[in-house]
Amino acid sequence: MTQAGLWKIRRPKRARAHPPRMRRPRLGELIQIDGSAHDWLEGCGPRMCLIGFIDDATSRLMLARFFKVESTQAYLACLSAYIDCHGVPGACYSDRHSIFTKHDPEDPASTEFERALGMLGVESIQTMTPQAKGRIERVFQTLQDRLVKALRIAGVCDMRGANDFLESYLEEHNRRFAKAPADEHDAHLSWDKDALALRRICAWRFERTLSKDLVVTFKGQRYIVQTAAGTPRYALRGKKIVVCVHLNGRVELLNGTESLPYRVFDPLRDKAPPADDKTLNERVDQAIERCARLRSRGHPASDNASGKSRRATRMGIHGWMQPMPHPAMKQRALVALRVKGALRRTASALDTQNGANPAQIQHWIQCCSFKAFPPISLMLSRKASIMTDKA
Repeated sequence: MTQAGLWKIRRPKRARAHPPRMRRPRLGELIQIDGSAHDWLEGCGPRMCLIGFIDDATSRLMLARFFKVESTQAYLACLSAYIDCHGVPGACYSDRHSIFTKHDPEDPASTEFERALGMLGVESIQTMTPQAKGRIERVFQTLQDRLVKALRIAGVCDMRGANDFLESYLEEHNRRFAKAPADEHDAHLSWDKDALALRRICAWRFERTLSKDLVVTFKGQRYIVQTAAGTPRYALRGKKIVVCVHLNGRVELLNGTESLPYRVFDPLRDKAPPADDKTLNERVDQAIERCARLRSRGHPASDNASGKSRRATRMGIHGWMQPMPHPAMKQRALVALRVKGALRRTASALDTQNGANPAQIQHWIQCCSFKAFPPISLMLSRKASIMTDKA
C-alpha cells in the first residue's frame, strides 16, 4: 500500500533540542523561583506546596518554605525572607504564571509580585518553557524523593513542623548538591533601608482617592482618616493614597511614607477572590471542612448540603419546577373556603332544627372545588339563605 501510494508513513517528530546554558558566574546574579505542589507528608497531613529559590550559579537552594497553596502572598513572604537573609538579588527567573506576569499586552499594570521586584530593583524574567529553568525542576524531583523520606523518618505531620525541619535539612542538601561558583564575589546587594520599608514593599498595595470627608472605600469597608484636634488637614482632600495590606492582614493607609491613622466604619465584607488552577483544591477542601463542622453542630445548613433546600420543596416528581399559583386563583380559593365554612355552619344548623339532608348540602359544598365556583357559590349562598328562612 505504501508503494502504491495508498498509505503514507508518518515520520516521528524530532525531539526539540534544549542545549545546556552556561551558569552565571556569581552567586546571587540569577535566582530561579518556582513552586511544587505534592503530597509531601504522604497522607499523614495536609497537602502543601513547596516554594523554592535556587541560585543559578551554584545550584544552592537559597530558600525553601511550605505553604498551603502557590499564591502571590506565598511568593511575597518568601521574597521578604530571602532579602532579610541574603540581600537583594540581580534577577528572578520564573515561568509565565499570572502570579509573575500578565498575558494581556494591552494591560499596562503589573502583578503584585512584579511590582515588588521593580520597587526592589530586581529584574523579573519569564521563561517560555519549563526546560529553561531545569535546575529548580530537577531540585524538586530530588526533594520529592529525599525530603519526603526525611519527613517520614522525622515524624512530621503538619506544615509548621515541616518548615522547622527544613532549616536543618537545607544545610545538608546544599552541602551535598551545591557547586562552587566561577567567581567568588557575591552579587547580592545589601538592603540599606529598615525592615518596615521592606514589609511595605512585600505587601499588597492598592491606590485609592480620599473624599472630601477624608474617607476611602476598600473592599466594602469605609476607612475614615483621623486628624488631630485643630489640624483638619484639608490638603488630603482628593489626594491619592496607598492602601497597604501586609502579609499578616494588617491594613495601613500610606500618604507617601507617612502612615495615616484611621477608623473602620463598616464591618468586614471581604469576598474570596476567584480561584485558579493552583488554589482550587484548597478552596474545595475548605468548603468540605466547613460543611463537616456545620453538620457536627447541627446547623440548618447541613440539610441544604444533603439536598434539601427551599428550591427543592417546589420540585415535582420528575425534577422540574411546579408552577406558582396565580394571584387570582389564590383569591378564588379564599372565597371558596369562606363559602364552604358558611355552608357547613348552615348545614349543622338545619340538621339540628329541621332535619335537612346533609348529603345534599355536602354535594353543594363539593361544587365549590370547580374552577367556575363564583356563580356556584352565589347559588349556594341563595339556597342557604332560603333554607335558613324556612327554618
